[in-house]
Amino acid sequence: MLKHSLLAATALALVAPAAQAQTEIQWWHAMGGRLGELVEEIAANFNASQSDYVVVPSFRGTYAEAMNGAIAAFRAGEQPELVQVFEVGTGTMMAAEGAIYPVYQLMADNDVEFDPEAYIPTVVGYYTDPDGNMLSFPFNSSTPILYYNRDIFEAAGLDPDSPPATWAEMETMSRQIVESGAATCGFTTRWPSWVQLENFLAYHNLPLGTQQNGFAGFDTELVLNQHAALINHWENLTRWQGEGLFSWAGGGPGPDAGPKFYSGECAMLFESSGGRAGVLSNATFSVGFGMQPYYDDVEGAPQNSIIGGATLWVLSGHSDEEYAGVAHFLEFLSLPEQQAWWHQNSGYLPITQAAYELTEEQGYYAENPGADTSIRQMNLNPPTENSRGLRFGNYVQIRDIISEEMEAMIIGTISAQQAADNIVARGNDLLREFQAAMQ
Repeated sequence: MLKHSLLAATALALVAPAAQAQTEIQWWHAMGGRLGELVEEIAANFNASQSDYVVVPSFRGTYAEAMNGAIAAFRAGEQPELVQVFEVGTGTMMAAEGAIYPVYQLMADNDVEFDPEAYIPTVVGYYTDPDGNMLSFPFNSSTPILYYNRDIFEAAGLDPDSPPATWAEMETMSRQIVESGAATCGFTTRWPSWVQLENFLAYHNLPLGTQQNGFAGFDTELVLNQHAALINHWENLTRWQGEGLFSWAGGGPGPDAGPKFYSGECAMLFESSGGRAGVLSNATFSVGFGMQPYYDDVEGAPQNSIIGGATLWVLSGHSDEEYAGVAHFLEFLSLPEQQAWWHQNSGYLPITQAAYELTEEQGYYAENPGADTSIRQMNLNPPTENSRGLRFGNYVQIRDIISEEMEAMIIGTISAQQAADNIVARGNDLLREFQAAMQ
């Protein structure tokens, strides 16, 4: 179909080239490999669906490289219309006044149908201002879930259809797994800051920082060291590490976690829901899926998890024609059929309720058990100020600090409380630097 569309467009262009001039939209992104191929397919499908605009995707390295490259291009007056920015870059993009064109305003200015109520609240809430206006377009959103080795569960005498729902069950099951010899480790985790801090607090309806986790202003401060539930959890992680129930796989992305799980060393893995395709392709065993555990003595738990991934920001400095093209492209990305296709092929969350319902109607969840785990977890409860998401300046650097302090805690150099105190002290210094730069 695409080939025929391109041939037809070429033939028409030979007859009336001026009438067939198309407006080009540059889209910078950070998706390589299979995801990059899917991005190319999205653009090709949009381009084939109409004849006024051409979206040109361009891979620009990692999330940080893509964002920094777009900022540098903006300063040089060579910015793209669209750039993909990871969720922890939201505060930085919001603060770049004059550099961004808010999505809600873009859609209104171009009379393109746009209903914020159609989008899943826990996804959209991360990228809205305090008044609920959508600033950027959620593209690839994910949340951490629990993957587990069903074969190891059976070998340990556990029910392979019943993953741990609470952290008490996580400890009990991990101990049974290790003591039975079914595996040498109960569980491991990727992205410890995202999973064992940010999502842990949101899931227990506890704030990471003041000012609605940064949504209400740059004068926010980290307060994670004030929560007994978090300190208790981190003390448990350290103890479980010593007992062989938990295996630390490194800070940042936790690069060693996947191999520990795929090799059968660890029975369970905390990983992004967007990693589903990768997990299934690497696992040589039957994989189960579960929600994040919680402490049942913490009031308000479980609340809802928060997202990771990235969003599309529209940059200022372009023509009305280009912005009309961007608006129609975002409209295309919102179509239930398009969202369902993206969700099913990538593993990322559908951003609209209609796309979720369509995927269910198509039988995808029935054919792929556990594929809806992330959606059910995100929609457990309406998001609160504590579980809406995070919006802190310099948070990329703060995450590095979190990884450093958690690792020092795990190896026994410092206590859980000291690690939390150090993160708050060092992190607040970076927040004050960001606030000063914004004034």
